[in-house]
Amino acid sequence: MTAGPLDQGAQAAQPVRHAAHDVPRDERDVAVGITDLRVTFATDGGDVAAVRGVTLDVRAGEVLAIVGESGSGKSVTAKTILRLLPETAVAAGAVVLSGKNVLEIGRGAVREMRGTEVAMVFQEPSTALNPVYTVGWQIAEGIRAHGKIGRKEARSRAVDILRKVGIPDPETRVDYYPHQFSGGQKQRVVIAMALVLNPSVIVADEPTTALDVTVQAEILDLLRRCRDEFGTAIVLITHNMGVVADLADRVAVMYQGEVVEQATSEALFASPQDDYTKRLLGSVPVLEPRGAQVQAGEADRDVVVRATGLEIEYPGRLGRGGFRAVKGVDFSIAKGEVLGLVGESGSGKTTIGRAIAGLTKVTGGSLEVLGVEMNGVHEREFKPLRADIGFVFQDPASSFNPLLTIAECVAEPLIVHGRAGDARAARPRVDELMEAVQLPRAFGDRYPHELSGGQRQRASLARSLALEPSLLIADEPTSALDVSVQARVLELFRELQADLGFAALFISHDLAVVNMLADRIGVLYHGDLVESGPNDQVLGAPEHPYTQRLLASLPVPDPAEQAARRRRLAELDARTAASEVA
Repeated sequence: MTAGPLDQGAQAAQPVRHAAHDVPRDERDVAVGITDLRVTFATDGGDVAAVRGVTLDVRAGEVLAIVGESGSGKSVTAKTILRLLPETAVAAGAVVLSGKNVLEIGRGAVREMRGTEVAMVFQEPSTALNPVYTVGWQIAEGIRAHGKIGRKEARSRAVDILRKVGIPDPETRVDYYPHQFSGGQKQRVVIAMALVLNPSVIVADEPTTALDVTVQAEILDLLRRCRDEFGTAIVLITHNMGVVADLADRVAVMYQGEVVEQATSEALFASPQDDYTKRLLGSVPVLEPRGAQVQAGEADRDVVVRATGLEIEYPGRLGRGGFRAVKGVDFSIAKGEVLGLVGESGSGKTTIGRAIAGLTKVTGGSLEVLGVEMNGVHEREFKPLRADIGFVFQDPASSFNPLLTIAECVAEPLIVHGRAGDARAARPRVDELMEAVQLPRAFGDRYPHELSGGQRQRASLARSLALEPSLLIADEPTSALDVSVQARVLELFRELQADLGFAALFISHDLAVVNMLADRIGVLYHGDLVESGPNDQVLGAPEHPYTQRLLASLPVPDPAEQAARRRRLAELDARTAASEVA
């Protein structure tokens, strides 16, 4: 594909490169080379230059991380390697893979290269896998698409690759459907699909974004094995700088479609040159002492939530027994206090948050919320208190009605609880809330899809505060945000909590994020509260082995420290395995 007239303006924009960090390249072992790549999208509002003169390469057995905020062009650059751009895109330049310019060859030749020369690991395995076919069938389908091979042999190769990526009992689980795997196992299956034809290049687009830190550590180990054992070149797209420090050999930083800095991982973290890179690294939350915090004994005064022996069990189906998601948990949240609740998926943290909000039934023990006992509560008793409880959801895009404007979405609680007759009457209060979360009033007239992820999350926070609640429940509100956007949302949350004085339950799997906001931390593991206390106690001197593993699994933006943490995690795993054998 050649450059059209839309690309001529972009051609003049060249990326800024810092000579101190330029790395000598050996052209002979380059697995994929990108030269002067320019990508322009045709839109109703005019042409948008998404990638402007990007030049990159990655060698066999090397991990190149491309980092930057949403809209920086990193995913567009990576998808161009597989020519997965939409019809509205015009690409120019060169993307050389196996001696061929991917932008110039025919569609049939591109299909032949996908899977055999280059493969993609997508961000969300649940959408990448077909729910109506077994994982074995889906892996075998990719094998059969590139050659005549019998079903028996294809199944055997599917079992073998599942074993290599660490799926237990692959001979049986090859016949499982995607919903029968955990999130981390589904990501392993997607990686297996990418590896099965031994491609020379893997493009991994945010492969660990939605995963718990312990599962994330396992996936990173698997990608590291792909690099070391198979000699695979990996292009890693991520906004998690800890993941970059853990896995990447080299890093390219993108901003507004250009590469503003390239360096080895060690050099970039030790001495970033570009101002944008410095801001990006400065936005990463780190584990550090918080100083004086609310002590556990002070929680007896002005308690807004108290759980004693709290149990929550989901009923079984088709004659099966129920599932106990929460097992005899004790905790409290005082007025004006932030309790951070951390743990893996399935640990029960979201279930507890939903129980506090009256969205999940309490089946045992006691849960007192704003003076009302939730075990056996009737809706008519709890309904008057709903206005005092705000909820910030993990994904604002799905929690907003796409047919309503942002102002109408934020006004909903006011209308439901009779504080305003309609959206127009509520608009003055909505404008106040928009300003409180640092969004222009005019954004109220936009629809949810017209806002960025960080802007939507701010609007979600505004909606949760509309009724001036005394208790706020925030369920993973920043897990999918870029680090710089996440930093701004967290700072805003901290300022609003200090100004308004609401109590909060902050649910997250990121210990560094929780440390920024929480006064005390509780660690959940398989429904049990295994550790709780002030931040410095839980994070500085963890007693429970699971908390220790959780801390060791958290990637930090420092390659040397991350290597030491990885060794520490391996020692903990070895010690755990030895104790289980004994």
